[in-house]
Amino acid sequence: MAVSAVDPRTRLGAKVGSGVVSAGLVAPGGGPDVREGWVSFEAGILTGLGAGPPPEAPIARADVLLPGFVDQHCHGGGGASFSSAEPAQIRRVADVHLRHGTTTLIASLVSEDAATLLAQVEVLAEAASQGTIAGIHLEGPWIARGRCGAHDQEVLRPPGQAEIEDLLSAGRGFIRQVTLAPELPGAIPAIEQLVGAGVRVAIGHTECSLEIAQEAIACGATVATHLWNAMPPLGHRQPGPIAALLTAPEVYLEVVNDGVHVDPAVLRVTLAAAGGTRVVLMTDAMGAADASDGPYRLGGLDVMVTDRVARVVATGAIAGSTLTMDEAVRRARRVLGMGWQDVSLAAAGSAARAMGLVGVGTIEVGAVADLVLLTENAELVAVVKSGVVLPGPATVTV
Repeated sequence: MAVSAVDPRTRLGAKVGSGVVSAGLVAPGGGPDVREGWVSFEAGILTGLGAGPPPEAPIARADVLLPGFVDQHCHGGGGASFSSAEPAQIRRVADVHLRHGTTTLIASLVSEDAATLLAQVEVLAEAASQGTIAGIHLEGPWIARGRCGAHDQEVLRPPGQAEIEDLLSAGRGFIRQVTLAPELPGAIPAIEQLVGAGVRVAIGHTECSLEIAQEAIACGATVATHLWNAMPPLGHRQPGPIAALLTAPEVYLEVVNDGVHVDPAVLRVTLAAAGGTRVVLMTDAMGAADASDGPYRLGGLDVMVTDRVARVVATGAIAGSTLTMDEAVRRARRVLGMGWQDVSLAAAGSAARAMGLVGVGTIEVGAVADLVLLTENAELVAVVKSGVVLPGPATVTV
């Protein structure tokens, strides 16, 4: 089954808004910055973009205006998890991240046995059909045991054509991305099968060599799942998958910009090597995002969150993050020194393109009126979802 071509502009729901918002700087995501600009929208769709004073009194104003954030890799938040397969928890995760500026959210699942994974996908597909989420990401179970991180080794397995077909059918066209290790038996045919169905294939949780990564990319893999994490390090004699992923212009590079997963110096190297159009800020958030420290479950594993860092109890492996997209953006500005246009792409435009999403991640006429308003210090002021202005959360200084 091919990936659903449903345009999010047809699934806005009944509560949509109209008006004008303005900012000292508008970074559209794919075009030049507009100094002192405004955007207008009707019935939840952007209808105008201009420089200078707005044509009418704005309903919201801030220092900076960006497209609503697009998070292509998120497991949970607010104490809830997508793996629960409970509609109330799915809605809670989406609502929590919306308050932090994520207007488009892909629901990520960790590795599970075949029956459990199928049931989770069925529930998430229904949530996607209702517009609660924008699609599904299967992070496993077709990953390397030696790089499994916060995945249960007992349920890992090579990919098989029949299981893929069952999941694609259950996903009803909403499986947007699959992370797999391309060195596994059957992985290359699986990549071809998934790409043929319109699914984005990501290389991650892998032990693969440079050559195998290059073969996977040649077969259609176009994403690196949390680059640098859960894969061999970059070596000068054994470069491994990172060299292939950094140098392939068609590959989008997920990074977890929380100060825990990857040192900022390495993220600067990534930006220098890949430019501003391929790096994707995502959260890899688990249930403790915008929630308290303490014990959690991630798939079948016990996780303890201490000082906002999540680790598997049994192994000490990092178990996702407690990051939200507004915090990732603040760190991009303050720690990495990224310009607003690059931030706009990394937090919205590039992820939308990576996932094949239509009408989001950009500020242009005809796009969905999903926007974030920020201070010049990258503090979130308000979120606009389908033209409805929502207040931003109390933000935390990095």
